[in-house]
Amino acid sequence: MLKELRIPRSTWYLWRQTGRAPRVYKLPNGELRVRRSVLEAWLSDLESEAA
Repeated sequence: MLKELRIPRSTWYLWRQTGRAPRVYKLPNGELRVRRSVLEAWLSDLESEAA
């Protein structure tokens, strides 16, 4: 996802800390994932806010 958004990992963690990132869920091994539908809705909301 970071490659798709073209952002560094540090930006992602900053967005998470400030509540600006899409909702994530944690896998049993501790990795974080974002559902595709949640990511697309989040991006759509950003586009709407910018317009």
